[in-house]
Amino acid sequence: MKRFNELDEGFICENCGKEVKPLGYTSRDHCPYCLYSKHVDINPGDRENSCKGLLKPIGIEKYKDTYKILYQCEKCHQEHKNIIAKDDDEEQIINISRIN
Repeated sequence: MKRFNELDEGFICENCGKEVKPLGYTSRDHCPYCLYSKHVDINPGDRENSCKGLLKPIGIEKYKDTYKILYQCEKCHQEHKNIIAKDDDEEQIINISRIN
């Protein structure tokens, strides 16, 4: 079972360059504008992964009453999933869902 360390922090997106503010209700784990993430965690919020590659959004899947973004690391090619956030760009989500 994965341990979850809530770490809600802002950052500058390494893909699109936009400033991303903390989410405010759970951990911020991806850019709400371009939906890219960064391969920094082994367990959610621990920041212990040495890869540090960009996680490219490659699809969307249904998860309970919401959706998850499917990612593939551009550096190590490992796949990950993150739950969408309330402020994610809906047009980006629709575009990515067409990839599947």
